[in-house]
Amino acid sequence: MEFAFWLVIIFALLYEPIVGYFDFRKFKLDVKTNEKARTRYYIHSMIGLWVPTLFILLLAAFTNLTYKDIGLTWPAINTELLGPVMTYSAFGIALLYLFVILYYFIGYRYSVKMRNQLLQVKEKEWEKADFSEILPTTEKERRLWNYVSITAAVTEEIIYRGFLIFALAFVFPHFSIWLIMLLASLLFGLAHTYQGLTGVLRTTVFGIVFSILYIGLGSILPLIVFHFLIDYFAKLGDNVTEKQT
Repeated sequence: MEFAFWLVIIFALLYEPIVGYFDFRKFKLDVKTNEKARTRYYIHSMIGLWVPTLFILLLAAFTNLTYKDIGLTWPAINTELLGPVMTYSAFGIALLYLFVILYYFIGYRYSVKMRNQLLQVKEKEWEKADFSEILPTTEKERRLWNYVSITAAVTEEIIYRGFLIFALAFVFPHFSIWLIMLLASLLFGLAHTYQGLTGVLRTTVFGIVFSILYIGLGSILPLIVFHFLIDYFAKLGDNVTEKQT
């Protein structure tokens, strides 16, 4: 089973950071002249995430690896590994961030003033971003983006939290839990090389927070929901992209 662990670790180290990066560079050129480029990129990205995820799920089904080992179980608060201060601090940060997301979700839907403010902020952000082309611009792309958000939430939590934390701890038994979480979070950050150095650093930090939440809850199920809300939040104001194009 250790061989299978290394396969996924190497995949996480090479595929998204390298193949994903050059695939996005190609997409940025293609999307300027090909109206189907964004749809193809979405589908290709989802396949690239589901293949290793299905491999992991098959491992859990047919080997000594269990679904509980990769966090597919009901949450239960555990402060023993990281301590109550760190665990509950991460819970507090997550709840605050969740409150902000829900606040803007509701405000975007029911307040014209808040909607306009959010659109202005997002327009400025996407003007600076090197990956703004990824956002949907048509109704078909918006519907597909929903599946991209769900795919990212489910697969990335299974791969980078549930599986990699367990696999790294298995192949490096002398590493501390903090080092294991850092390594898993770095791999998560490197999976976003297409977002540039700032994106890698930002997602690595998110990965660390999510790892603390996972260790504190013993389950990736709440993280999947949280992850989906964060990705879906990026779609709010996607008419900014329409305005730009």
